[in-house]
Amino acid sequence: MRQSSSRPNVWLDVPLDDYEGHMRAAGVGQLDVLRDLFAEALATCRPASVAILGIAGGNGLDAVDPASTTRVVGVDINPEYLEAARRRFASMSGLDLCCLDLANQRIELEPVELVHAALIFEHAGTARCLENALAMLAPSGHLSVVLQLPGEAGRQVGASEFVAVQKLASDFALVDRATFVSQLAARHCRLVRESTRPLPAGKRFWMGIFTAR
Repeated sequence: MRQSSSRPNVWLDVPLDDYEGHMRAAGVGQLDVLRDLFAEALATCRPASVAILGIAGGNGLDAVDPASTTRVVGVDINPEYLEAARRRFASMSGLDLCCLDLANQRIELEPVELVHAALIFEHAGTARCLENALAMLAPSGHLSVVLQLPGEAGRQVGASEFVAVQKLASDFALVDRATFVSQLAARHCRLVRESTRPLPAGKRFWMGIFTAR
């Protein structure tokens, strides 16, 4: 999502089946971990409303408890991903899906109690995308962020049989955790919880949950 809005975004060229197949491949093993981290964020924050930035096909939406979370906003740049999420979760009340380029467009939606952004800033950067995430945050709300920590040198997008996904490598840059935490502190968001999960090939995910002050 770092590309100029005048150029086609690489995410529009990756079929959802390829993306999800890659993410659940044995050598990558990220899809289930991302689902579990989202569930952890929901259990920690217990929000009445949540926004998922980069929702793709809706991985993790099954973890939402409709009895306590009555409004769910999903944002993604790929309309085909959003249509798949709509079909998969057609029975979910309060689901609002929005097609938006978080790196180049301004989000204008009613704020939510929890904004969840997993592996978004690596692709969309921490300029407009971060401002969008914070703009969605209600007063005293929470922001949960999943970052990929450095792993095997020279490989940031894991290897799998899904060649189309390798297009994303040119659009991916790791985000330094300490710098990111400082950026949010400067925007009056305090880190209140963090956890790390191991992945294949020596990689790790870090999740930080921040509260707006």
